[in-house]
Amino acid sequence: MQGAARRRPFPAAAPGSPQPAGPLYPGRHGAVKSEDTFKTSPFHLDLWFYFTLQNWVLDFGRPIAMIILPLEWFPLNKPSAGDYFHMAYNVITPFLLLKLIERSPKTLPRSMIYVSIIMFVMGASIHLVGDSVNHRLIFSGYQHHLSVRENPIIKNLKPETLIDSFELLYYYDEYLGHSMWYIPFFLILFIYFTGCFTPVEEESRMPVAALLLMGPSSLYYWYLVTEGQIFILYIFTFFAMMALVMHQKRKGLVLDSNGLFLFYSFIITLVLIAVWVVWLWNDKILRKKYPGVIYIPEPWAFYTLHMNNLHAAKESF
Repeated sequence: MQGAARRRPFPAAAPGSPQPAGPLYPGRHGAVKSEDTFKTSPFHLDLWFYFTLQNWVLDFGRPIAMIILPLEWFPLNKPSAGDYFHMAYNVITPFLLLKLIERSPKTLPRSMIYVSIIMFVMGASIHLVGDSVNHRLIFSGYQHHLSVRENPIIKNLKPETLIDSFELLYYYDEYLGHSMWYIPFFLILFIYFTGCFTPVEEESRMPVAALLLMGPSSLYYWYLVTEGQIFILYIFTFFAMMALVMHQKRKGLVLDSNGLFLFYSFIITLVLIAVWVVWLWNDKILRKKYPGVIYIPEPWAFYTLHMNNLHAAKESF
């Protein structure tokens, strides 16, 4: 007797009769996956906590670590501590985003997610190089609140084609790198958000841990939008979220705890951005650097303009 019996093929349906249903009888376009049905999706405290923590430490903490740690440990011709933070961010963030997608109760478009992750890593890596050089230039007197050509250490460079090279570096850092980094980042968050709906009203509540985590999460998104100069991308993502919430509400669906956490974090971020803009509305120097219709100064530009001057004034006394 053989160790394993050969399975018999399923009997074919009679001509004209409907195709048998059920998980053992896949339809013409494949069986309906169980993930597509509404399931209870508890708040992912571990992932959201790790996500927020590594954002603050590895992204926001990059330039701080570079400035605080002694130059003797990280010479100017070698990667800084912030660069190593950025390298870790480029590995950990895509991993956490993929884990977040895995926990979605809904089947999400994998091909789009994979392409977005690849673009995210490419953009973050491009930004790593440009940002590393730009931040190291601070030790040589580079001022972030001024444009490249207006900086005292660059405007007198000879030959003048060197200035074009620095502007190219700035383009890779602030434009190409940011675009390839943040567009897939927000796209992945929105794709995940589309799976955060449930017909059960009781699941549309956030635990206390989510409420405590919402503050640091929103504050980081404020830093991301202002420092990355991606307000248009952020506001379009937020409007898409609002439209989806209203559309799903007509179907009797509400956001679960994870969707509420993400949605409310974006709302608080918008409030923080508004406060930031109002506070710096009459700053003439920053107005000169950000002359467009959308005036949202970068936090590091504010730091190099005002905080450095404040420290210099204290040292003079």
